[in-house]
Amino acid sequence: MFKEGDEVFGMINFPGHGKAYAEYAAAPASHLALKPANVTHEEAAAATLAALTAWQALVDHAKIKKGDRVLIHAAAGGVGNYAVQIAKHIGAYVIGTSSAAKRDFVLSLGADEHIDYTSQAFEDATGNIDFVLDAIGGENIDNSLKVMKKGGTIISIPSGQNDAVAEKAKAQGMIGYPIMVQSDGEEMKKIAALLESGAVKSHVSQVFDFDQMKAAHLSLETGKTQGKIVIKV
Repeated sequence: MFKEGDEVFGMINFPGHGKAYAEYAAAPASHLALKPANVTHEEAAAATLAALTAWQALVDHAKIKKGDRVLIHAAAGGVGNYAVQIAKHIGAYVIGTSSAAKRDFVLSLGADEHIDYTSQAFEDATGNIDFVLDAIGGENIDNSLKVMKKGGTIISIPSGQNDAVAEKAKAQGMIGYPIMVQSDGEEMKKIAALLESGAVKSHVSQVFDFDQMKAAHLSLETGKTQGKIVIKV
């Protein structure tokens, strides 16, 4: 599959946390794809867990299609920014939520509409939604159900293995479930193709050296990251 010297990328051995950082790691070949030559290592690293999560949620699970009205929460974040781009590539009508400070970024990703969640309740600003990608959880799930079509689908990332989203959605005639991303080299190849063609781009807000791990975590914990943070070895 690969030969010595190939540049590859992918999310490896997930589910399952190593709970540590390392300069080197052994990786199953089936979890990897060739890195496109026109994509930097930092951009490729950004497009692993986040892009794969977005792909599996929108394509594998929700099976969104051209013309669907898609609401993506935290659209400027790690998963959200890829989800906007992938949904637009498919041909969906995309509505993204974020703070006003990230409005231009969300629209630059291809979103058709932006909702500033800090100044208005999104449930008052949109409706008739076919699919919601929730990256927040809690009452955000309840409020999202208010703007969805009957039979619509909501996928909640932070819910993990919690079935509450499924129960809430079912009670209102909708479909809901949590997801947990899975390592998949074949799907990484599809993401690599999108990156190579320019249909999807990685947006790296900050790059930290390996010995700056503490600063990287502190930056991430602000909750205000735009795009992705990358650690460089």
